[in-house]
Amino acid sequence: MSFLSNFGKKNIISTFQEGYSPWPFLITTLCYGLTFGLTKGIMDNYLAEIANVMEFERGVIEFCRELPGLFLIFILAAMYRNSDKKNYQIALGIAMIGLSGLAFARSSKWIIVVFLVINSLGEHIVMQVRQSLSIEMAKPGKSGKSLGIMTGFRSLGRITGFLLIPVFYLIFARFSLGRSDARSYKLIYLFALCITIIAFFLSTKIPEIKEKQSNAPIAKIYFNKKFGKYYVLSVFYGARKQVFLTFAPYVLVLQYGASASVMSMLFAITAGMSIIFSPIIGRIIDRIGYRTVMIADTLILIIVCFFYGFAHRLFPEHIAFYVVCSNYVFDSILSLCSMASLVYIKDLADNQKEVSQTISSGISVNHLISIIIALCGGLIWEKAGIELLFSLSALLGLINSIVAATIPKTRKGL
Repeated sequence: MSFLSNFGKKNIISTFQEGYSPWPFLITTLCYGLTFGLTKGIMDNYLAEIANVMEFERGVIEFCRELPGLFLIFILAAMYRNSDKKNYQIALGIAMIGLSGLAFARSSKWIIVVFLVINSLGEHIVMQVRQSLSIEMAKPGKSGKSLGIMTGFRSLGRITGFLLIPVFYLIFARFSLGRSDARSYKLIYLFALCITIIAFFLSTKIPEIKEKQSNAPIAKIYFNKKFGKYYVLSVFYGARKQVFLTFAPYVLVLQYGASASVMSMLFAITAGMSIIFSPIIGRIIDRIGYRTVMIADTLILIIVCFFYGFAHRLFPEHIAFYVVCSNYVFDSILSLCSMASLVYIKDLADNQKEVSQTISSGISVNHLISIIIALCGGLIWEKAGIELLFSLSALLGLINSIVAATIPKTRKGL
């Protein structure tokens, strides 16, 4: 298959600058992707089946879990003297603490929340540093392709983690551990912890970037007028991300009764689609420009939101279930277009420091709306139904397209 050539050794080497061996970084990304696949694959069912979390409570938990993203810029300010490599290792260490708690602590609702938040802190730092490293290591004009390759390795790890979950439950069944037994979830968290430890040791082999970090801490969110539209787009992306990551899967669990094995298989399919489409979308961004990609992405999102909210009104329940599953897969492909905003930053920035600062600020900005959507979204779902929740999401997508349309064409004239 042609997409496999995107991950050939020669193609990967040609994407990254000489002196920046990408393999330790990409393999670590793959391992941490596996960890994410394991934890994401069971989280919604763990909350619903073991902690008995309902719609609004799910929003409250996500509010807490997204707080590290909101305050990421201030967290990174305390780490300003470190290189991106060092911060990457610290993030993996934090994630290990969170996974240790999920594996060994009691299954009390709020104890679970505490360790989910700790794990989320590690995830969010990894998110920022991973993107920054990927862009810094790329050759000029290949930032989109570099991000696509990195995303592909991440997705390969995720799909492996997702596919392992049904295997675990087949094994658990031999020992009378079912989906309602907390021990089955804790064993999966323990395995995820072991993989993260491996990722941590592999991260020590990542080369240091040549450009030094700033000698002064970033004490506040970095704002520059030229990145104004990026910050606005970050707000809308935060809303879209929250609905996709939190409420779309929970619709399948609560409304359609999907098991952890079913959800993990669905997540595996979406990860597989990411492996196929992330390099393709990366090349499309490089060829036709980030502006066009951002506009098309959010316009199509309106259709996606419609089927999330109204599939159960249009089809019998068993058909609606498959429609929503298919919708989720398509939504996952669309979410890859968020790479366009990172290339937009690279096109405007004067140096790598500005890229890193702006990415950090963007993550904090989109998490501001994320935590609001987490609370309000759960309440809207509980009080007014999923129809209104996803209709409002479609409206946000339309506004996002309008803002993206005001972005000038790339410097290449694309």
